Amino acid sequence: MGERGEVAAVCVSRTTGTVKTPVERAEVRVGHGLVGDAHAGDWHRQVSLLGVEEIEQALGGPIVEHAGRFAENLAVRRLPPAAYRVGVRLRVGRDVLLEISQIGKECHTGCAIRKQTGDCIMPRRGLFARVLAGGSVAPGDEVEVVE
Repeated sequence: MGERGEVAAVCVSRTTGTVKTPVERAEVRVGHGLVGDAHAGDWHRQVSLLGVEEIEQALGGPIVEHAGRFAENLAVRRLPPAAYRVGVRLRVGRDVLLEISQIGKECHTGCAIRKQTGDCIMPRRGLFARVLAGGSVAPGDEVEVVE
């Protein structure tokens, strides 16, 4: 058994460059990402993850008020430190298996998220993953480091 966290929010957006909206549940498709999310597709950043504690610290309030503000798909409470390594695999809920493919990202000039929040922590603390096994994800699902 590995380190564990918990999904606090699942978020999607129809367009890129905008905040995401929390949803009750999302389907996650292998080699794609969250169904209906603008960032999903055949590339290495199919799902984005961000620690709840970092979101709350950056925005000064509880996650319930801020989920999706940094365009994260999964806001994870107690995101295991071991997750911050490319190649690490995370089991989310019963079925979903993610593999961390990138840590952080370049934030382009004129970033809409940065304009709305004053700062964007995704370039420093965001995790991006490929989907190796699909299923559904919902708040309350366990996130476990498995490899």
